[in-house]
Amino acid sequence: MTRDAEPKEFFFEDGGKIPNNPNLPLLLYPKALEERDPSNIKNLLAGNGWSGAWVNGVFPYHHYHSTAHEVLAVTSGSARITFGGPEGETIEVASGDVVAIPAGVGHFNAGSSGDFVVVGAYPDGQAWDLLIGEPGERPESLENIRNVPLPSSDPVFGDSGSLPERWGF
Repeated sequence: MTRDAEPKEFFFEDGGKIPNNPNLPLLLYPKALEERDPSNIKNLLAGNGWSGAWVNGVFPYHHYHSTAHEVLAVTSGSARITFGGPEGETIEVASGDVVAIPAGVGHFNAGSSGDFVVVGAYPDGQAWDLLIGEPGERPESLENIRNVPLPSSDPVFGDSGSLPERWGF
């Protein structure tokens, strides 16, 4: 179902509108999934402590979650996703790739193929919010980001995955 993929790390500075995360890197697991069936991927994520799964795309505007970390598992197609806000980095993702996004890190679909689909999920017990960088949301969002608990395991590889080491738990 999965391949032992060494993730690539990306750190993003506070962009003003999008706070990003000062302590945790975004992790991109290239070609981590051989499985492409969304139901099976939801089960894999749930078995590794990531729930609230949904199947769709990525919003075509800069946004972030201050109350939850998020995982995106690409089941089909490809997309250019800008992470880290308007001054961030645009990364090409494709079927089989998985991205672990720390709370606070912005993401934006900068263009995708017509068949682009992801399964998204959040660590068990975390309820996501949807923020777009409005000035009034910043003070509370910064406090929220500091207080989001770390997940119990790697979303794809469970206890043997890279996330615990890379995120320091």
